Amino acid sequence: MFSNQCLGKENIHPKTLGDVTVVTEELKNLYYKRLLPIEKHYSFHHFHSPSYEDADFDNKPMVLVMGQYSTGKTTFIRYLLEEEFPGSRVGPEPTTDCFTALMYGEEERVTPGNAITVDPKKPFRNLDPFGNSFLNRFQCVQMPNPVLESISIIDTPGILTAAKRKLSRGYDFQAVLRWFAERVDRIILLFDAHKLEFSDELTRAFGALYGYEDKLRVVLNKADRVDSQQLMRVYGALMWSLGKVFRTPEILRVYIGSFWSEPRQRCDHYKLIELEEEDLLTDIRNLPRNATVRKLNDLVKRARLVRAHAHIISHLKQEMPTIFCRESKKHNLIYELPVIFTKIQQQHRVPAGDFPDCTKMQEKLLGQDFSKFKTLKPSLMNSLNKLLTTDIASLVPLFQQQEQRKKSLPAVLDGEFLGTFRRDQFKGDPFKEMLKDDEISEADSDEWVVEKYKPKYDEIFYNLSPHDGKLSGTKVKEWMTTTHLPNSVLAHIWRLADVDRDGMLDNEEFALAVHLIEGKLDGHWLPRELPSHLVPPSKRLSTSSDAPA
Repeated sequence: MFSNQCLGKENIHPKTLGDVTVVTEELKNLYYKRLLPIEKHYSFHHFHSPSYEDADFDNKPMVLVMGQYSTGKTTFIRYLLEEEFPGSRVGPEPTTDCFTALMYGEEERVTPGNAITVDPKKPFRNLDPFGNSFLNRFQCVQMPNPVLESISIIDTPGILTAAKRKLSRGYDFQAVLRWFAERVDRIILLFDAHKLEFSDELTRAFGALYGYEDKLRVVLNKADRVDSQQLMRVYGALMWSLGKVFRTPEILRVYIGSFWSEPRQRCDHYKLIELEEEDLLTDIRNLPRNATVRKLNDLVKRARLVRAHAHIISHLKQEMPTIFCRESKKHNLIYELPVIFTKIQQQHRVPAGDFPDCTKMQEKLLGQDFSKFKTLKPSLMNSLNKLLTTDIASLVPLFQQQEQRKKSLPAVLDGEFLGTFRRDQFKGDPFKEMLKDDEISEADSDEWVVEKYKPKYDEIFYNLSPHDGKLSGTKVKEWMTTTHLPNSVLAHIWRLADVDRDGMLDNEEFALAVHLIEGKLDGHWLPRELPSHLVPPSKRLSTSSDAPA
């Protein structure tokens, strides 16, 4: 009854796609022309991340979901997609034991890690150096979910607690997290309000996020399961712990919520949870609009790191002796690296924030042959400076010309449905496009499955005192919220039930809304678009008369 049906693709203004493509292509050209030659000349990829490929520029915005086991990571993803995905399993024990990339595909398909890393169209080719131990724990799930048409989601294994910290994963978990952190647009870090614990592996995972705090969104999940006094204490403890780990003067934003599609427990902070939920979903919804800006930002950040790296390598090369005592000199230079950083900052006016982590750089240098390092090449450095001062600036007008109107994300991420039932939010009748000629007669002949339950639904309808045979959005919303379903789910139900898009519900539309709510409370998934057998009979007639002959 509540089978999922794919949304039809909405029309996007051609100029929007054109502008985005132009900017992306310009970013590619700048990288390959200006930045990549310098990276190769100074062996940047030996010390830092691998070089970019076309897929890194062309891929959709990615969201990395991480946290300790049983904090609700997989449930959070199912909440966004409004459906199960292959391999998803939830439970109090560690159920997710691999990295899963959820991406859009016309057909449902699961691709193992070794196979997906050789696909040039996917942004995962540079995961190959992590070896079979990791690739056997990595998979790509493609499915025809409309949310995945605009964003991709990375599900991660649960971070181990203190009791399990001696267990080995067989691969560098922290390095893999950092690889994804560099490339994703948003990092969702989930905590459980019932069991707030900072294990050794969690602390190391925070280290992988160093430098990417701007992408991080912290979520205190399952907040409806504690009372307000407990929530205040847990929230304070979480903020204190985060402050110790990240050591930044800025306070991280922590969202308080209960992110799943089931009814929430009624609590004193119920309204707060709804507002926090809407804020976080709005942030995720804006990712496609800001994706190109993020790519530009990451390119500039990478260029600054490359510039600092080139000065470091050149300085080490100049300080090395030609023949004698080379090994001892190498170790002395590595030991004095913090002083070298300061010298470079003063001599070449390179900002301190552009330099890599000194300790990690020292570790990388131990295995390098300094005799193969190269000194500064003026032509390459001039090209890099031109990238940072002129080329990037020339792209700013292209960003300003981009259309702000974007395709709205479906399901709980659809901004038109969140937290409001205003009439002006709805434009047109989707059934004029959804129903084809051969489907209209079938829809008319089908029995309305809600009819047998309508007497009890009518009793609720008339108790709410309709005006001119219809209930206003305000009255319906007040009644709907008594079901304790999340506002995002109720708003989706409203959109399905308000067939004629007049911002009010008549008795048939209200009966349909109650029927959908009961189905959701029974554990069914909501349809993305209203199936023909659920369309109220009177609305089928109006749809038929409006359809082309």
